[in-house]
Amino acid sequence: MPTPKSLDPRTLAKLQGLMLRARHIVEGYVAGLHRSPYHGFSIEFAEHREYAPGDDLRFVDWRVYGRTDKFYLKQYEDETNLILYLVLDVSESMQYQGPDAPLSKLEYAQCVAAAFAWLTLLQQDAVGLVTFDHQIRSLIKPSSSPAHLQQLLGVIEQPGTGQKTATGPIFHELAERFTKRGVVLILSDLFDNTAAMLAGLKHFHHRRHDVIVMHTLDPAELDFPFRGPTMFKGLEEYPEVLADPDALRKAYLREFAAFQNTVKRGCRQHNLDYQQLRTDQDLDVTLASYLATRMSRVK
Repeated sequence: MPTPKSLDPRTLAKLQGLMLRARHIVEGYVAGLHRSPYHGFSIEFAEHREYAPGDDLRFVDWRVYGRTDKFYLKQYEDETNLILYLVLDVSESMQYQGPDAPLSKLEYAQCVAAAFAWLTLLQQDAVGLVTFDHQIRSLIKPSSSPAHLQQLLGVIEQPGTGQKTATGPIFHELAERFTKRGVVLILSDLFDNTAAMLAGLKHFHHRRHDVIVMHTLDPAELDFPFRGPTMFKGLEEYPEVLADPDALRKAYLREFAAFQNTVKRGCRQHNLDYQQLRTDQDLDVTLASYLATRMSRVK
């Protein structure tokens, strides 16, 4: 059984193959828990859900209404299984790896996606996968079969595309494609037109999905540690720029913080979960934070 150090991104970077990395993440995380790691993972999708305008009143549980003064619908067994839709950004900016990061943003996101796929299938729920840049690159329909994991990992671990991203149009398209309500887990740096991106996220909420935004960022993007004249390589069709980081630091950090705050505020306005991921953060922290966030939403 791996020790907690197995979850350190620097240790994971030394492991060959996503299957091995995912197994270490999941086994190490489970080993550190005193109760089931799946408790709370599908809590909103069991037995009842809140009434929404347009629902059939025949399925209202009147006993629950009598106790709580709120309308809840009975759900039947074929409706209670959770579906996790993994949405993974594979655009060029996700390939960035700062000077102190053990993994690129894409590699870190791949590990997170693989771990959640594994956990969900262990829970006997269904997982689907989409990878995208400015277009959908792969789409695997949800399945709860244990054999489904190998197919998922084979697609998750594919290299990035080196293309631009277009989150807004992609999220709108996926909101229409995901016909059965589920949890939409988005792994992306969200480097795109913010207004269009937030409008796409809102579409998921309009379709009554439960959306988790995992904002995947490199520590260098957050802390801007560069010193002396530096050539910054352009990504997603931007040119290289030679600049003095000391002269830019204050303005850069202000603009980046404003970008993050806009994304966070937009997620709150649309009742979406927002969680920042640093690629130097231990993977057990990532998993624990996710599950704690879900539990806090239903207390």
